[in-house]
Amino acid sequence: MEQKDVKQREKKKGIDVPPAVPKPLYKEDGTLQITEAVLAQVLGVTSSLPEGTLPEIAFAGKSNVGKSSLLNALVNRRALARTSSQPGKTQTINFYRINGMLYFVDLPGYGYANASQAAKAAWGRMIENYLHRSTQLKAVFLLVDIRHEPSANDCMMYDWIRDQGLRTVVVATKLDKIKRSQTAKQKKLIRETLGLLDTEPVIPFSAETKQGREEIFSAIWDMISSPSLGAE
Repeated sequence: MEQKDVKQREKKKGIDVPPAVPKPLYKEDGTLQITEAVLAQVLGVTSSLPEGTLPEIAFAGKSNVGKSSLLNALVNRRALARTSSQPGKTQTINFYRINGMLYFVDLPGYGYANASQAAKAAWGRMIENYLHRSTQLKAVFLLVDIRHEPSANDCMMYDWIRDQGLRTVVVATKLDKIKRSQTAKQKKLIRETLGLLDTEPVIPFSAETKQGREEIFSAIWDMISSPSLGAE
């Protein structure tokens, strides 16, 4: 009876998942394949970091930037990451196991105005603790809204990620909300506001049309397939 209760508690935490069966992100013909996308771990404010061996790719951004929609579009799932009309819904760090070979790590959205100062501080410490202490983190994809100049919070997050020595890829979401002729201008605005290095890309992305999906996965594959990264 006790063992059954333990399993039930694990299932509620989102960690009752089948053993990992590693599959590459690409088939031999170069076609992208997603064979698995499952919530594997949920971290709260008081949780300890998981001791895993799979590489981790983190996704960060303000609370209404479309992070959940991006994650769902990347793995072709409707509700892997829960979307909500209420910003700031994600208040935990969620680990999604992809193809049994890496984790997408969904960080809580920042900049939610209606959250209490105590909640903001707690989320901030949780994000900082993860980014600073994770031994398997390979890169952080920072999401910004392509329609607007990056906010002070966006700039602060970018600077903090860079200061930690982490690789950064900026994804400009909601591409379908602007005219095609505006894309280059908005990318330049994002680059200049954040102060990106020439080697750091800005990938325009639309969760509606999935434009930019291949570019994101190509960047991820380059990061985790390098022997120097110790990918499993």
